[in-house]
Amino acid sequence: MTPKQRDVIIYSVLGAVLVVGLVVLFFVGPRWLTTAPAEEPGAAVAAASSDVRKIRARLLYVAEDGVRLSAVEQEVVYGEGTVEQAKRIIEAQVAQPKPPLVSAIPAGTTLKTVFVTGKGEAFVDLSAELRSSQQGGTTNEILTTYTLVHALTLNLPAITSVQILIDGKEVDTLAGHLDLRRPLEQDERWMEQ
Repeated sequence: MTPKQRDVIIYSVLGAVLVVGLVVLFFVGPRWLTTAPAEEPGAAVAAASSDVRKIRARLLYVAEDGVRLSAVEQEVVYGEGTVEQAKRIIEAQVAQPKPPLVSAIPAGTTLKTVFVTGKGEAFVDLSAELRSSQQGGTTNEILTTYTLVHALTLNLPAITSVQILIDGKEVDTLAGHLDLRRPLEQDERWMEQ
């Protein structure tokens, strides 16, 4: 290759790089420099939640007669393993439902954590609102308690009983009517047939 040919190749390459640089500068550059339009609040969450894997679970709500629980199938976020799935089910259960559904769980109640023993006993640790916002009365206390018991035992065969904790501590009762010092099993008397 002669020096003249080499110079032509070098200048051609430099010219091509310059052209590509100008194209990027004038056509792509302005897109990088402008700010993206602001998204509506919750749009990112909605987009992300539509991509989240979900399962169908039976959540419990107060039946029309007001003295039993009714199971309603709803989508719940998938959790890997029994403990994680139990957390997702309880989080969905304590969330306030859309009307006409009525929750037996007092508003503001949140899940702190869930533990499951090798014997299938689940310990569900909830915030103090479960007790402090309790409406009182035997029926309300029973429906609140068995909403949590049935939410786990109906959906997760590995869980056979549930004990309720508040702020990490065992409680004797929520409103003075039901003994919560031990894990409770399903009780079909409180389910609508």
